Amino acid sequence: MNGTGTPKPKLLIVEDDLGLQRQLRWAYEDYEVIVASDRASALDALRAEEPAVVTLDLGLPPDPDGVTEGFATLEAILALKPDTKVIVASGHGARESALKAIGDGAWDFYAKPIDIDALGLIVARAFHVHALEAENRRLAERQDGETALGGMITASPEMLKVTRTIERVAGADVSVMLLGASGTGKELLARGLHDSSRRAKGAFVAINCAAIPDTLLESELFGHEKGAFTGAIKTTEGKIEQASGGTLFLDEIGDVPLPLQVKLLRFLQERVIERIGGRKAIAVDTRIVCATHQDIDAMVAEGRFREDLYYRLAEIVVRIPSLAERSGDAGLLARHFLKKYAKSMNSAVTGLSPDARSAIDAWGWPGNVRELENRMKRAVIMAEGKLVTAADLDLAEGADDVPLNLRAARETADRKAIRHALTRAEGNISNTAKLLGVSRPTLYDLLKSYDLHA
Repeated sequence: MNGTGTPKPKLLIVEDDLGLQRQLRWAYEDYEVIVASDRASALDALRAEEPAVVTLDLGLPPDPDGVTEGFATLEAILALKPDTKVIVASGHGARESALKAIGDGAWDFYAKPIDIDALGLIVARAFHVHALEAENRRLAERQDGETALGGMITASPEMLKVTRTIERVAGADVSVMLLGASGTGKELLARGLHDSSRRAKGAFVAINCAAIPDTLLESELFGHEKGAFTGAIKTTEGKIEQASGGTLFLDEIGDVPLPLQVKLLRFLQERVIERIGGRKAIAVDTRIVCATHQDIDAMVAEGRFREDLYYRLAEIVVRIPSLAERSGDAGLLARHFLKKYAKSMNSAVTGLSPDARSAIDAWGWPGNVRELENRMKRAVIMAEGKLVTAADLDLAEGADDVPLNLRAARETADRKAIRHALTRAEGNISNTAKLLGVSRPTLYDLLKSYDLHA
């Protein structure tokens, strides 16, 4: 403790020179100093103490005259606790070692012989930055995330690059093709493109070409005259006409049959349509944005999609990354959906447990944002405590990371056992305590500690 009663920040010094160990230990009286002399003891200390900052001598046994063991230790530390600020020291090829260390994730580097005052400033700055980053993460937990084009929630460079591209082409009256897997937000981006264009005051009309039978799709797109076919009791505008002055979004364009592709190509070339059963050409000013999850280039090569239509539709092609390719967005979106559904369902759920966050980061999200939203909605309904767990998300098997330490592993096991016992005891505290073999006061303490409720 320091003079204010606050625990001192923990600093791990990894150094095999006993004299230097003592010198460094006494130099840092403002920190709780933990000392290790090799990789194994450093990782043991990391698990037990969870220090925010580590100073690491690269010349560790069994390679004290080289840097191999030191770099292996750096890699192991960052794999186990990635937010650790590791300050690396070496007297062996300082420049080369510095470049490699920073490239491998070290926070800073200094060359031996050690200047205690200079190193002290580096250490102090590392603690300061670590504290700021921790505060940023806490703030992020309480925020919906960042919104981009069309209200899309993202902070990933991969998706922000896409939204910037769409914003640039929005003002140019060209056809745009969005390529991406199902559930990546193609319609949201198309609507954002429309809203950012000069056509924003016009209609945005969306149609899923795969959801409409081939026999009806032509009528849906081009409309029909009264009496054109059985059941055509009145003249009806098609989607292309309805979107005149605005934007028509053709989702799953790859499912448009070849005969209809010819008629669509004529519209794009001449900017006129003819309704089914009609003989009059109708001029229509509609911008086309289309999308597909299929390999459209392969379809063109195989003759299943007209090459001339492809070039008319794909004046600008934008490829949308999957959720797994959007760094950090899974956690951001999970918090957004949690808040959204907790509010709409009047749920007591307030956040994500550590194992849920790990599972979300580890999962591949084959169904992309749509899968994530569905899982979060179900988890908010199923959660028994205030925190959604990996089990609530049905991702428990995906969260296979080795826990940082026994405390983290024990918390995960305790949560699972308590939830199971509460379910069996139908929420009765006395019976739950009996099933768990603990006293009622102990159970109450555990429920409070893990933010669970009966």
